[in-house]
Amino acid sequence: MNRLSSLLLFACLAAISRAETPLESAVALYHAKNYPAASDAFAKIAAADPQNAAAHFYLGALAKKRGDNDEAVRQLEQATQLAPANSNYFLELGGAYGAAAQKAGLLAKLGWARKCGEALEKSVALDPENLAARNGLVSFYREAPSFVGGGTEKAHQQAEEIRKRDPLMGAAILGQLYLGENKIDDAFTVYEAALKTNPDNYSILYAIGRAAAQTNQHLDRGEQALKRCLGLTPAKGDPGPAAVQWRLGNIAEKRGDLTSARAAYQAALKLDPNFKSAADALAKLPAASAK
Repeated sequence: MNRLSSLLLFACLAAISRAETPLESAVALYHAKNYPAASDAFAKIAAADPQNAAAHFYLGALAKKRGDNDEAVRQLEQATQLAPANSNYFLELGGAYGAAAQKAGLLAKLGWARKCGEALEKSVALDPENLAARNGLVSFYREAPSFVGGGTEKAHQQAEEIRKRDPLMGAAILGQLYLGENKIDDAFTVYEAALKTNPDNYSILYAIGRAAAQTNQHLDRGEQALKRCLGLTPAKGDPGPAAVQWRLGNIAEKRGDLTSARAAYQAALKLDPNFKSAADALAKLPAASAK
């Protein structure tokens, strides 16, 4: 074989090795949010290989996105049966069970809720580092009655486990738990402790401002934290500058400073003209504050 032929053969083999499998192509469609095409692709994979756990997992996730929870449960149960050691599959199944509980009547709701808790606990047991699953358990334990496995103490235990692994995420979750229990000072203590080693963490600073706006307590600290947010870049998933301005307006309004509140709400709408919360808050201000 001459050198040119060898190079061509090598190039062909390299191209083949780089070619996506049908599953990889379907996953790419899913992450590109081309959900109809992804659904068709995964359905073809599942039809050709009914034992393909990943195909059933994604079909379940897609069904959940379009609101077909019966199909989501069916597909995700099949995925967990085919891959019983996959933590993320049980996490998604727990979410499907939780959605079913929200839509069901009283007696059925309890059964679905119990299944939700069991699936999330299984997810954590399979992977103790799955913080999304632990966070799901926090929500489940906080909201579910004790006779189906809920409990405030359990929620706090999971929040602390998250904080051990991710101090900032754990602080945000634990602070929300305290706020839900009206333990406002405890929430602020948790937030401030997190800032000692991460003084410019946008998420925690915003959480302080939001807590102040919601509770009408620690208003000066809340305003200070929000103003610091305006000089920082939010991470993906964090509320943006428009939300910061809205919360600053909330704080000003609670102080009775309607002129500053109006200015903050207007600043929020300048940043995001479709920000309904700011528009509603601005519309509710007394007309006299416009002077």
